[in-house]
Parts: sequence; C-alpha cells; structure tokens
Amino acid sequence: METIQIHTEFIKLQDLLKLSHLVMSGGEAKIVIQDEQVTVNGETCSMRGKKIFPGDVVAYNGRELTVSY
Repeated sequence: METIQIHTEFIKLQDLLKLSHLVMSGGEAKIVIQDEQVTVNGETCSMRGKKIFPGDVVAYNGRELTVSY
C-alpha cells in the first residue's frame, strides 16, 4: 500500500487519483470514478468529490493508497 502525504484535513478523491498519478487528468478521474472502478474503504465509490481522510484506503487498477499528514 502506498501512502500519499497531504497538508490539509482531507483530499478529494479525484485529486488524490491525480496526485498519485493513477490518472493523468481530472477528466480521466471523472470517468473511472463514474464507471465505479474505484473503491474507498472496500466500497465502490462514484463521487468525485468524496473526502478522503488519513486512514481511508483507496483502490484503483490494482493499487491501494492511503493518506497521512
């Protein structure tokens, strides 16, 4: 599992995917999230603006991410 460091209270799901280079653009993030290809804490998520807090686990395309301060 990869850990991405953030400097805010949370990060939006689409921004996390871009920051971690799992997608190349916001448009690509929108598509994969709306197509329900992303899970947050083991549950499929279709909300681009979902707030991801430290300890949450995001999975996409065989990779798992978490965030920390």
